[in-house]
Amino acid sequence: MSKRFAEHSGLNLTQVNNDILQTWKEKDIFLRSIKEREGCPQFVFYEGPPSANGHPGIHHVLARSIKDTFNRYKTMRGYQVYRKAGWDTHGLPVELGVEKELGITKADIDNKESERYISTEDYNRKCRENVMMYTAEWRELTEKMGYFVDLDHPYITYDNKYIETLWWLLKQFYQKGLLYKGYTIQPYSPAAGTGLSSHELNQPGCYRDVKDTTCTAMFKMKFSEDSEFSELKKWGTAYFLAWTTTPWTLAANSALCVGPKIDYVAVQTYNPYTADKVTIVLAEARLNAYLPVEGAITDGGELPEYKKGEKLIPYRVVARYKGIDLVGMEYEQLMPAIKPMGDAFKVIPGDYVTTDDGAGIVHIAPNFGADDAFVAKKAGICPIVLIDKKGAERPVVDLQGKYFVIEDLDPDFVKKYVNVDEWNKFAGRYVKNAYDETLTDKDETLDISICMDLKAQNKVFKIEKHVHNYPHCWRTDKPVLYYPLDSWFIKSSACKERMSELNKTINWQPESTGTGRFGNWLDNLNDWNLSRSRFWGTPLPIWRSEDGEEICIGSVEELYNEIEKSVKAGFMTSNPLKDNGFVPGNMTQENYDKIDLHRPYVDYIILVSESGKPMKRESDLIDVWFDSGSMPYAQIHYPFENKDAIDKHTAFPCDFINEGVDQTRGWFFTLHAIATMIFDSVAFKNVISSGLVLDAKGNKMSKHVGNVVNPFDMIEKYGSDAVRLYMMTNSEPWDNLKFDPEGVDEIRRKFFGTLYNTYSFFALYANVDGYEPVKSVTVQQQTRPEIDRWILSSLNTLIKKVTAELDNYDPTRAGRLIDAFVNDDLSNWYVRLNRKRFWGKEMSDDKRSAYETLYTCLMTVSKLLAPFAPFYADQLYKDLGGEKDSVHLDAFPVADDSVIDLDLEARMEMAQKITSMVLALRRKVNIKVRQPLPSMMIPATDEQRKHIEAVKDLIMNEVNVKELKFVEGAGILVKKVKCNFRVMGKKFGKQMKAVAAAVDALTQEQIAELETNGAINIDIEGNAITVELADVEIISEDIPGWLVANEGNLTVALEVELTEELKQEGMAREIINRVQNIRKDSGLEITDRIQITIAPHEEVKKAVVGYGDYIKTQVLADNIIIAENEGVEVDFDEFKLNIQITKS
Repeated sequence: MSKRFAEHSGLNLTQVNNDILQTWKEKDIFLRSIKEREGCPQFVFYEGPPSANGHPGIHHVLARSIKDTFNRYKTMRGYQVYRKAGWDTHGLPVELGVEKELGITKADIDNKESERYISTEDYNRKCRENVMMYTAEWRELTEKMGYFVDLDHPYITYDNKYIETLWWLLKQFYQKGLLYKGYTIQPYSPAAGTGLSSHELNQPGCYRDVKDTTCTAMFKMKFSEDSEFSELKKWGTAYFLAWTTTPWTLAANSALCVGPKIDYVAVQTYNPYTADKVTIVLAEARLNAYLPVEGAITDGGELPEYKKGEKLIPYRVVARYKGIDLVGMEYEQLMPAIKPMGDAFKVIPGDYVTTDDGAGIVHIAPNFGADDAFVAKKAGICPIVLIDKKGAERPVVDLQGKYFVIEDLDPDFVKKYVNVDEWNKFAGRYVKNAYDETLTDKDETLDISICMDLKAQNKVFKIEKHVHNYPHCWRTDKPVLYYPLDSWFIKSSACKERMSELNKTINWQPESTGTGRFGNWLDNLNDWNLSRSRFWGTPLPIWRSEDGEEICIGSVEELYNEIEKSVKAGFMTSNPLKDNGFVPGNMTQENYDKIDLHRPYVDYIILVSESGKPMKRESDLIDVWFDSGSMPYAQIHYPFENKDAIDKHTAFPCDFINEGVDQTRGWFFTLHAIATMIFDSVAFKNVISSGLVLDAKGNKMSKHVGNVVNPFDMIEKYGSDAVRLYMMTNSEPWDNLKFDPEGVDEIRRKFFGTLYNTYSFFALYANVDGYEPVKSVTVQQQTRPEIDRWILSSLNTLIKKVTAELDNYDPTRAGRLIDAFVNDDLSNWYVRLNRKRFWGKEMSDDKRSAYETLYTCLMTVSKLLAPFAPFYADQLYKDLGGEKDSVHLDAFPVADDSVIDLDLEARMEMAQKITSMVLALRRKVNIKVRQPLPSMMIPATDEQRKHIEAVKDLIMNEVNVKELKFVEGAGILVKKVKCNFRVMGKKFGKQMKAVAAAVDALTQEQIAELETNGAINIDIEGNAITVELADVEIISEDIPGWLVANEGNLTVALEVELTEELKQEGMAREIINRVQNIRKDSGLEITDRIQITIAPHEEVKKAVVGYGDYIKTQVLADNIIIAENEGVEVDFDEFKLNIQITKS
């Protein structure tokens, strides 16, 4: 006869993965989980689109596990959850990959003069091919990890329908006056108060030779504890040298740039101005521009002493590097007046760095140079900026060409980011004397003032006058600055208050990201630079005439009609859309696939202005983040199709999104910005901003380092469920996760192994007894044994807590609750304490109650676990005989308040806590639980005593102690109070020493008062000081013959002296343990009765004489004989002997 409950030969989560995945495919579980909820409330989810031109990583498993958990949970809660996959197909990652593959640069594209010329058409065709390179790999990972998402009908950002929605959105911005042509880093004339075009800057005489004060500044290196650059630490202080012709920009320094292929040297020498020992790093080709070759020490001898003012400075080259070796190193801020609002003060790479002059290391001030801005942005380095009183983000220099004064800045910004004393050294000073009508060329410049200040701080290696060619304004004849100006912008700053208001309605996990990183970003929002001077992306749909007439196209049909006008006006010979067979109004994919809205095709289109002038498309592409931020609408081709889905809020806003914290100012922002400015709505209601996935040591994963974890390897080795549950329960999703494969294996063994063993125990006995679960409860709750009522109460409390945590989007706490219940409550407590109830021959009410209780727990756990570990949860559900084809088609458990008894749970928790403490004491002196001990004492409060009395027998049985005694507060146990100096030091400051002495002198009565009341007042030098229980730790001292343990306000004392009778009973329990192991290994049925023969031994003989009947009862033995035998040799720690068992 087949067994009612499946019995497995072992736990193999990888095989479970494969089996369940096959079942899902055969029974179409994913699609059915959506279709069977037709008519149910919608739970709207947005998938952040990855780029398929790169491999999926282990961090994608974390994000997709989180998403899948909530989508499955909401599905089981009765919602219909559509899950559309997406692909991010435009932008630099794709373009740079293609350029690398083809061996070209941007300069070769559409440049017929280049030897490596490639047309825009061919280039974009290659981008289209490459962007979907790894879709098969992404699909494999998605399926193997159990992420339910529709990969068969994804949205693709290069699709013409998708682009059409983007154009429609841009037209909405345009019509609202929120899309305008603005600025990037451009030449700017403070004297004229205007930006200058390139042709203005190149007027005759604009560039002229000027003599300025230049500075080679010393940037002090910072080293991590495991830094490999030991040679830099042996001689004085280590610095990078960087030269600038504009020392006034040093206040805005946020990076140093090296040429990746340039050779650099580390040099031990002296500071020429102070004679301090220093180790400097600079380009090898520039070494002798600073240190004449005559000073080189090459014989390995001691570096000669140098005195300030001497002409020849001795030096020794101690190391050589390529520039790329220095990338990532950190240094201290040179002028610590303005703190950065992001990542800064690192060495970054830049191909434009030369060794023609300076030190071969470029000082980067992103707001004052286009190259600086480019390399800094590419490296993720922020500019040093200020926030003015209007909340605008500004460079350190105002539009008049002087450093901002404190009075013009936002007070909160000043408080958080400005060192006022440092900034006020130069605040209000013009960066060029020419901008100040009161100054002449003979007056000290800001450059000189800064150089002298740095020199006084030992931060300068060389100050000198230098003649260089510098641009001037052709109108004012004064120097220009490079300043953030020109581009197409979305006027997001006009809506930032509304964005902030709506942001406050979003449930951010963690909240600090919403109020801090994201909230501050919104509060200080600048206009969104939309322009991108690239080739593969969504074209900006704006056509302009030379006279400034322009049109913003909002649909393909509108473009079609405008082309018709252009054809009629004679600017186009034919309509390329019509030529390709496109039919306006036909929304089929086949119709849209006939055209291509990318460059170069849209660039060929000439439109006609209202005045009859030709209009060409603005050459810019749009920011790729606009693509992804528009996905709520573009994925359904809104408003051309599915209009009601957005307008009637069935697919917008979404209920939940999740991506990494790096998306805070990427996808999260663009979603929020577009939704706010166009729809006056949030785009998402709940968001988890997950942290980084690091290696086990906390280092960033890198192919170069060789610490990248392959997600496929992890899934194959441990199973998806173990990987998923580990990643979600090891740390909160928003914290950085130190991914350790050993941790995954621990989850596999401790959680899934325990749950598997618990089910296996149930299945084994349920099959023997022919137990059949029934829909209606046959044993009423009130008639069940207390232990059953407790576990069912705990189970329903678990349901409530897990539901609450998931409703608050905290999967970590929810997962940990399930873990704790399975390990601590169900397996280690309920099953272990109730094993004997499953052994009886008859199906008594007590036995049926045990079966029903354990079955209910296991079935409920399978449903609670389903969102987290979808494969094993489905296997467990199937093994238990779940009614549906999959647990993912069933309903999530709902708590039954009528069975929850919090007082009972508190009592049992007390029993578990005391048991844990006593078992820890046993381990402390290596006394096994099988060895009975005489007694234990607990100095309990009235409330504690009430709970302990109710579970006294259970505790005594669990810890194998003959007697449990209560003692009054100051009885036999002596307590001491230890101060938490870390907490109390902050609270009491200079008084801490006196407070510690007073706490140490507390009497037993005072300690009892502290425990009871939670606080106590003590006198310190005539002042009343309150010491709270949370500030201290109360411990009890061991007493002769006893061990003492403390946990919170609970104390337990255990008597460890053994009598002869106790030793005999302990030995009897050891015999039982060995016999049971032999029974298990010999293949006997659990109901078989046996005969036992034990080899002679004095201690064993005494135990058999004193406790023979007890032994026989426990192991189903009819007889025990003491005699030599050929049985199994077993180890009793201090001796070995043979035990033979035979079937009666």
